[in-house]
Amino acid sequence: MADPDWGLYRSFLAVMVEGSLSAAARELGLTQPTIGRHMDELQHHLNVVLFTRSSGGLQPTDAALNLLPHAETLKAAADMLSRAASGLGDDVRGTVRITASDVIGVEVLPPILTSLRNDHPDIEIELTLSNRMEDLLRRDADIAIRMVPPSQDALVAKHIGAIDLGMYAHCDYLAQNGAPEDFEDLADHALIGVDRDARDLRLLHSLPWPLAKHRFSFRSDQHLSHLAMIRAGYGIGMCQVGVALREPALQRVLPEFSLALDSWVTMHEDLRNNLRCRTVFDALVTGMKTYWRTQKPDRQLA
Repeated sequence: MADPDWGLYRSFLAVMVEGSLSAAARELGLTQPTIGRHMDELQHHLNVVLFTRSSGGLQPTDAALNLLPHAETLKAAADMLSRAASGLGDDVRGTVRITASDVIGVEVLPPILTSLRNDHPDIEIELTLSNRMEDLLRRDADIAIRMVPPSQDALVAKHIGAIDLGMYAHCDYLAQNGAPEDFEDLADHALIGVDRDARDLRLLHSLPWPLAKHRFSFRSDQHLSHLAMIRAGYGIGMCQVGVALREPALQRVLPEFSLALDSWVTMHEDLRNNLRCRTVFDALVTGMKTYWRTQKPDRQLA
């Protein structure tokens, strides 16, 4: 029996993600009968039942759940093939997938990517906001911006520098509650911090300052939510210095507290000669170094 066409797995993945034949059809730009026919063909080829019908709609079977990660791998490979093909030739065009932390992706990258588009309008950007360590060797992304040194071989890495974090609060909060004079004073303030993220908790407990989890009155593992709550005047939290300096209303407290996280831009070494990826890589390095320098005006570009 011939192997099922990749298009059948593509439809299967869409049904799993979207939850219905009609939603999958809209996502793929096909008709519902076409998606239904694809599911019938795939079940016939594999000799398994993938979905059952209930009052709540389509329900995936155990077989479908077991196939899901393999279909996701096929899609990732197909996306990678498309990006690689679009990078052939001498034109700077095509798609580049970037992964970055939420704060970097929302607060730092937009002007960098806008400048990149002005110079190279035929480049398309896919941005994943994630604090997870995407596996560049599997090509989950083409380029990653991370706050830890790359540990994988076969990567091209450029060290940006240490991104400084300090403790900040909105001026309205400080006007109402006063500023802490030392770390003991933090017991009388609303603190914004981490919830359950194991890596952040390990970092927190490694600090020489008393910032235990149970003292946070607002907890979240999304760093963007920390920043939003600081801006709203909820309390005191950690913020990247380069971001806070843009907003006069954010004032630093306890300046003796400082946390530095190394930042890196990395990509797979196979993309070194890919003109599109190299162009984006170089633009990210230049833009991130400019951002790094904003933390301290006397810093020179390395």
